[in-house]
Amino acid sequence: MISSMLQYIQKSPDCFHAVENLRQRLLSEGYTQLTAGEWTLIPGGKYFVTKNGSSLMAFRVPQDRPTGFALTASHSDSPCFRLRDHAELTGEFVRLSAERYGGMINDCWLDRPLSVAGRVLVRRKNGLDMRLVDMKKDMALIPRVAIHLNRDGNNGTKYNPAQDLVALYAGGEQKGSFDREIAAAAGCQPEDIVARDLFLYNNQPGTVWGPAGEFLSAPRLDDLACVFACTQGFLTAHETTAIPVLCVFDNEEIGSETKQGAMSTFLADALRRINGSLGFDDESYHRALAASMLVSCDNAHAVHPNHAEKCDARNQVVLNGGIVIKEAANQHYCTDAFSRAVFQAICDDADVPTQAFANKSDMAGGSTLGNLSNMQASMHAVDVGLPQLAMHSSYETGGVRDVMYAIRALTAF
Repeated sequence: MISSMLQYIQKSPDCFHAVENLRQRLLSEGYTQLTAGEWTLIPGGKYFVTKNGSSLMAFRVPQDRPTGFALTASHSDSPCFRLRDHAELTGEFVRLSAERYGGMINDCWLDRPLSVAGRVLVRRKNGLDMRLVDMKKDMALIPRVAIHLNRDGNNGTKYNPAQDLVALYAGGEQKGSFDREIAAAAGCQPEDIVARDLFLYNNQPGTVWGPAGEFLSAPRLDDLACVFACTQGFLTAHETTAIPVLCVFDNEEIGSETKQGAMSTFLADALRRINGSLGFDDESYHRALAASMLVSCDNAHAVHPNHAEKCDARNQVVLNGGIVIKEAANQHYCTDAFSRAVFQAICDDADVPTQAFANKSDMAGGSTLGNLSNMQASMHAVDVGLPQLAMHSSYETGGVRDVMYAIRALTAF
């Protein structure tokens, strides 16, 4: 199972590939892709819909009259560098102009070979064609200034993104070669590309390590590890009278305020369409929401082996200690006593260990999907995740057993 997760992460260097790989898996499992047209749903049917190619929602219709929804939510995006549409900076070298996407840790991207992936929009005779590209090779590198030229390099360097975080791509004589490489990967000519969403990514494969194989490290564990665990739970769960829903949103790392993010109407629109397509009225929809629950899945900070003081003394979580239930007084995590009790009971019945996480009181915490999704479709919700180290690094670390615990817990949910 761990090797399957690492393979999924390696094949998903960006949000578009993450969703496309899910789409292909759902099709292989007999799911029908819905479009913006009329939805015709039948009892026992299996369906999914995508948004922007970077968000996805899948669900199954029970044989009996549905009583509500059982939802998980995770996100397809990770901090990285988003290349500008006109990326080449020419001169003595060819460099690639990019913007930082999300709350990344800058220096872990330096002196590391990077690849390029994303989507391009290609002009055709009858319109536009969206094509995914993944170069799958080392193409660029952001070089660090040598210690001899920056004597304070070990004293907390402050990086200027426009100068210090620009990737080297080629020698100056290779002007135009980046566009040609991308076009060749997309199977078209450079002049046929109308627009593109491309990202620099760490191409280093994930690995399992430790004397007992207890740790795993990979790019994009936040949040593709949760995407994988949610998908496994969704596909293998026993049927009930609830409608199981798998939600994968884009743009969590930049606030979710997009048409395909958790704050959009994507979730509420899909749930309403499911309800209406099954012949139920608006009153039935509100009753269904009242009987529903969302498990928002996004990773949590494990206690750092060298910096235990960064964590709350009674709410430290450890690698391989179990799935994490997260809470915050400001409700940036949506967990409350009721949702915690329900999820805890589910984990107890499934023999899954749990851990409690809360930010240290003198540190500002982040937010995630649960409370944002609830703005559009109000229901009981809990925030959970896998404990990990180095969140938002280009290479993150988690526990092998925690992945299995999460799959078991989400299957039981």
